[in-house]
Amino acid sequence: MQAPKETYRKFCKTEKDLPIFFQDWYLDAVCHPGTWDAAVSLQNGEIVAVMPYFLKQKWGFRYFTMPHFVKHLGPYIRPQFRAPKVSHSILQDLIQQLPKIDAFKQDFHPTLTNWLPFYWKGYQQTSRYIYILDLQPEIAEIRRNINRNMRRNIKKAEAKLTITDKFPLETFYAINKKSFKRQGVNIPYSFDLLKKHDKALQAHGARKIFYAVDEQKNIHSAAYLIWDQVSSYYHLSGDDPAFRSSGSGIFLIWKAIEYTKIELGLTTFDFEGSMMAKIEAIRRQFGAQQLAYSSVWKYHSRTYKLLDWLQEKLKKSSEAL
Repeated sequence: MQAPKETYRKFCKTEKDLPIFFQDWYLDAVCHPGTWDAAVSLQNGEIVAVMPYFLKQKWGFRYFTMPHFVKHLGPYIRPQFRAPKVSHSILQDLIQQLPKIDAFKQDFHPTLTNWLPFYWKGYQQTSRYIYILDLQPEIAEIRRNINRNMRRNIKKAEAKLTITDKFPLETFYAINKKSFKRQGVNIPYSFDLLKKHDKALQAHGARKIFYAVDEQKNIHSAAYLIWDQVSSYYHLSGDDPAFRSSGSGIFLIWKAIEYTKIELGLTTFDFEGSMMAKIEAIRRQFGAQQLAYSSVWKYHSRTYKLLDWLQEKLKKSSEAL
């Protein structure tokens, strides 16, 4: 019998609607340090659902968590099997296949609206949000639907800035790093991990980096766009604090939307969401619609739960200094 991971790899090659974060090649690039595997649910020999997971080890504990650069993970059920009367048993099957671990943390994809079988097994949940922009209307209408002040900022930036992709990845990382520094936190991933991530995306023709520059070639902002066959994702971004008043960040979002609509021919632009009030407001002002997803967790080890809580408390204390 074929190993679940190999079955999963074959599924990735045939399921057209599978989000980029679930693709096997994507997981190969970002699941470090650690490893990934998957549970697979079959009915009459047909794959009806899959559940990839990222397994890490720390302090002698084994646990599931979210890899860097992955917005969603967890169960993916094929569209025709998502009704509760069918999905209940499918999810129960996936849960039963999970290995023994000390803790579970995953952010499910918005297409999974039924998490009841996890609740019945003692898992906990909170709702989080992404923002999706429908790109089916004409590009002029999409722009008209943007908040008036935002349109004004875009127009102002268009007069002073140009868009280019002619910089190395090191330049993007440096700009990205500045945004974290401005917030008083360290960038959460290394350049080596970003480079591996970028190499995989380039190999699959699934990324583009935009830079907004002025006449003196100063980089005001940078944006990293990725995509699958359904949607593009405003994946990573950064601004130079010295040029924040130029409106370059808003301008780059608009150029990424244009690129998604006109060059990629996709009908969905995913902002990837944020629970931060100021960022959430920008998403709404672009006309994007809120979409909920479930963040689900369970501690099987009380000791790990305590250690995890202490680590999170120390992290928040250091960020507040």
